[in-house]
Amino acid sequence: MTQAIHSEICDGCGTSTVVIAAEGNEFCAECHALLEILQNKPNVITQLCRLTKTSLSPEVGTQTSSATQEPRELPDVLDAVRYRTRDRDQNTWYVSISEMNGEPVEIFASTAFDRDQHLQSRISNLTTITRLVSLILRHVFLGEVLTLDKTLKQLHRSSRQKNDLPDMLTRVLSNYRKNQDSEATDKSN
Repeated sequence: MTQAIHSEICDGCGTSTVVIAAEGNEFCAECHALLEILQNKPNVITQLCRLTKTSLSPEVGTQTSSATQEPRELPDVLDAVRYRTRDRDQNTWYVSISEMNGEPVEIFASTAFDRDQHLQSRISNLTTITRLVSLILRHVFLGEVLTLDKTLKQLHRSSRQKNDLPDMLTRVLSNYRKNQDSEATDKSN
């Protein structure tokens, strides 16, 4: 399943543009077209590599175990299991694990006291943790590519107010995205 979404960073080339969600990642139109060729006409890619004496093999030592899996897209509907638990202050929390083929691919946590001001900071931190754990689970079980931009997006979406922990982490880590952008520009020149 493929769907267009708002302007984001392309997981393929790193440009900021309107992206298309596919295979658990987000691609610009050009990278999405390449993805479709890779999926539907792999012989064309092989022939082009042969003609240009180019190799698409990953460099030795950079491949992870999940990279050997073909990425799978997260479906719109998943089975889930909900657990009720209590924290050390006896607040009740609900943890839901979405599963795909019996493997966890997302985790959500909530409380009946979402509007309680003293819990807002903890809820924000919990949202951050569950979003990042879900990103890791999709990487491990679905082969989704992990990027700094995806991490920043999940941190940004976790923030409930200015200067909370997710907002601070997003600002600090965004400095490294700028460094990556300048390194990419230097390499292309």
